[in-house]
Amino acid sequence: MQSISEIMTQDVTVVAPTDNLQQAAQLMRERDIGALPVCDGTRLVGMITDRDITIRAVADGKSPGDVQVSEVMSDQVFWCYEDQSVEEVLQEMGNEQIRRIPVVSRDKRLVGVVSLGDMAVREAADMNETLEEISQPSVSRRPGTEAGRPH
Repeated sequence: MQSISEIMTQDVTVVAPTDNLQQAAQLMRERDIGALPVCDGTRLVGMITDRDITIRAVADGKSPGDVQVSEVMSDQVFWCYEDQSVEEVLQEMGNEQIRRIPVVSRDKRLVGVVSLGDMAVREAADMNETLEEISQPSVSRRPGTEAGRPH
């Protein structure tokens, strides 16, 4: 059984609750991502998405440079442990209808993020590896052997 730590992204960009929305949006643009964990030190306290910035601030006419991340972030964050199985986390993501989930250690420190894309890439890599193994020429059958293995 594969654990989430094997497929998660470990190099996670985060913002602080006191950062402003303009800083968060700039990080999202630079990293080409739509969501950032919000951390107070290494403790996960929320998530902010590009949609949060747009719907909860810009649509109300608030200036992104004047609004702190903590004012519009989601503080109800679903997360998983790094030692949970991929299948279990995938099920939780489906139940909660989320595309990415922060990964924490058992002492609740943020250690990564995993997305549906990470899981799809891993599954594709596993499938490619399996196809390569299947495509390898087999040992020719000789008398006294079955599927190329001696009895």
